[in-house]
Amino acid sequence: MSDVAIVIPLYNEEKVIRKTLEELRQKRPDDVIIVVDDGSKDNSYFEACIPGVYLLRHIVNLGQGAALQTGIDYAKKLGCKYVVTFDSDGQHCAEDIEPFIETLRNDEADIVLCSRFLGKAENIPTLKKYFLRVAALVERFLTGIKLTDVHNGFRAINVAKFPDFVITQNRMSHASEIIDLIKRLGMRYVEKPCTIRYSDYSLSKGQSMMNSVNIIIEFILGKAIK
Repeated sequence: MSDVAIVIPLYNEEKVIRKTLEELRQKRPDDVIIVVDDGSKDNSYFEACIPGVYLLRHIVNLGQGAALQTGIDYAKKLGCKYVVTFDSDGQHCAEDIEPFIETLRNDEADIVLCSRFLGKAENIPTLKKYFLRVAALVERFLTGIKLTDVHNGFRAINVAKFPDFVITQNRMSHASEIIDLIKRLGMRYVEKPCTIRYSDYSLSKGQSMMNSVNIIIEFILGKAIK
C-alpha cells in the first residue's frame, strides 16, 4: 500500500465528484484515496462509490474540518505517512501533487501549502483575488506565518512525523487553525505553486468573501475561549 493518502471532504458535489475521482485514479493510481462524505443531501455518496476508493460517511453534516480529520485519522490507521488534502469540486489538479510529496520525502518541509498566487488562478474574479491577498495579510498578523495564499484546501502534510497534527475546528475555520498548528507545532512549511481552476460551477458553490471574514472571526473567538 502507498504511504500517500489523498483525503477529500465531500458535501453535495454529485455533479463533479465522479470526474474528480476518476482523474485522480488515472493520474495517481498508487495513492490511497479517502473520501469522507459529510452528510450530503444529494447523491454525492453514491457518485463517489468507485472501485479503489475508501468511502467514509458522516450521517449528519459536521463541517469540512471534521471531514478532513476523519480522513486523516483513517489514513493513519492504514499506515500512510503523508496526507494530501484535496477539494472535491474539480478546482485542484492531480499533476500538482507530486512536487508536494517529493518535498516531504526529501525532508525539505513538514507541510507543503498550495499557493494559487505563485502558480495559476484560472478565471478567478478580480475582487476575490484581492480579498484573498488581504486575508493572507490578516493571517500573517494573527499567527506570524508568512503565506501568500490562505484558505486553500490543497496541502500535503507529514502526519507520521506530527501525530499531534489534529484539527479541532469542525467547520471552515479549520483553515485558519491549520496555520496556527504550523506555528504551535514548530512545523517547517513551504508554499509551492499550483493551479486552481475556477469554473461557473465552482464559483457558484464556493465560499462567499463574507464567509471568509467569518472564518477568521470564528477562529479568533475560538482561541479567545481557549
